[in-house]
Amino acid sequence: TAISPSTVPSAPTSSYVLLPASLHSGYAVDQAILTEEDRVVVMRFGSDRDPTCMLMDETLYKVAEKVKNFAVIYLVDIKEVPDFNAMYELYDPCTVMFFFRNKHIMVDLGTGNNNKINWALQDGQELIDIIEIVYRGARKGRGLVVAPKDYSTKHRY
Repeated sequence: TAISPSTVPSAPTSSYVLLPASLHSGYAVDQAILTEEDRVVVMRFGSDRDPTCMLMDETLYKVAEKVKNFAVIYLVDIKEVPDFNAMYELYDPCTVMFFFRNKHIMVDLGTGNNNKINWALQDGQELIDIIEIVYRGARKGRGLVVAPKDYSTKHRY
């Protein structure tokens, strides 16, 4: 059956943003990383139903509009798109990685794992600061940047 226009909910306002976008194939992930020339690509790999991912996604949605000039955010469900699980060691419930001009940008968060953020950052400003540091460093050709805050005591491993 067709959906009549009157039954489709309208967007609340013109500032309504459908970001971050979900990617549903390995090809879509590759293209997102390959084709973005000017902004950091923030990839959240994980399970859409995982509580940690849901917290992280909430933060990503909060910051998406604020970082849109220098970053683009994508969500990838690792059960639906398992293509990168081995390559990026995606064994945590939620993983955030950064790419710039098809290059993985590492972030020294003080945790010993510079490849990714594997917990839910709930402070939007902290996430914006990290994305901004990644952007500034990556534009200067750096493959590793130091986060503005040390997260070594954030979680006990």
